[in-house]
Amino acid sequence: QVQLVESGGGLVQAGGSLRLSCAASGRTRSTYAMGWFRQAPRKEREFVAAISWSGGKTSYADSVKSRFTISRDNGKNTVYLQMNSLKPEDTADYYCAASPIYYSTQYYVTPTDYNYWGQGTQVSVSS
Repeated sequence: QVQLVESGGGLVQAGGSLRLSCAASGRTRSTYAMGWFRQAPRKEREFVAAISWSGGKTSYADSVKSRFTISRDNGKNTVYLQMNSLKPEDTADYYCAASPIYYSTQYYVTPTDYNYWGQGTQVSVSS
């Protein structure tokens, strides 16, 4: 089992920045792909970004490309999501997810591919 705890959410004005963190604990010796998803009120959960175990492979939703950056520090068992140039449409609950993988370059973009989820952190962007 892996436990994930997100932090770093909050209220920010449009154009501002936030950095989300996701700390993993438990069975962290295995290799995991990590992802960030978000869910706005009355909308389905959507993919934001993903990163392979090695950190060499990343993927982003078109809506956040060039504004968000996903990174990880395996020594600290932590994944980050740096969010710049935030827009009101980025307002949502942000969730961290983990999935065990065989190859260090693997990552996933579909929620059903992830086994473990955090409880979420809220991000609100005012106009």
